[in-house]
Amino acid sequence: MNSVESENKGLETIFAENQIQERIRLLGQEISRDYGEETIHAIGMLDGGFIFLADLVRKISSPVSCHFLKMEMMDSQQSGHQPLRSIMYGSLGEVEGKHLLLVETMVDSGITLDHLVQQLALKNPKSLRTAALVNREDRRRVALPLSYVGFTWNGGHLVGYGLDQNGLFGNLPYLAAMSSSSAH
Repeated sequence: MNSVESENKGLETIFAENQIQERIRLLGQEISRDYGEETIHAIGMLDGGFIFLADLVRKISSPVSCHFLKMEMMDSQQSGHQPLRSIMYGSLGEVEGKHLLLVETMVDSGITLDHLVQQLALKNPKSLRTAALVNREDRRRVALPLSYVGFTWNGGHLVGYGLDQNGLFGNLPYLAAMSSSSAH
C-alpha cells in the first residue's frame, strides 16, 4: 500500500474523477448556451471553490472573467442574534450591469450563499446565477434556487475536489464520503 492509499483509507469514492470531469463538461456547455457571447464574471467561493471554478471556466466557451470571494461567519456575542457574515470581495470590483455566476463546490444549508446572493443583488448586476458541483438538498435551511447543479448528494460528509476535513483531503481529484472513524 502506497502513502496515498494509506492516507485515504476510510474514504469511499462517491463521484469519481471521470464522472466529475464529464459533468463539468456538460455544465460548461449549458452555461455557454445560456450566456452566448456575453461576458460572464465567474466568482469562485474560497477556500474550496477554486478547483471547481478552474475546471468549469475552461469548459465555458463564452468570455469569462474570474474572481474570488471569501465569506466567513463570525459568532455574535449577543444572544438571540444570527451570526454575523463577513464578505471579503477580493478582485470583484463593480458588478452593476454585469453577468455574475457564483461558483461553489458544495451548497449545504444554503445560508451563506443565500446571504451573498442577496448582497450582490443589491448591486444591480445584469444577471445573477449560481453553479454548484454538489447540492445537499437534505441540509438546506433556506429556499435557494441553484441555476446549475452537477450532482445531488444526501449522504455523509464529503471530501476531495477542494472540500477538506481539517485542511486535509481537499487535493483529491474525486469526491469521497468519510467513514465516521476517519472524520476525526
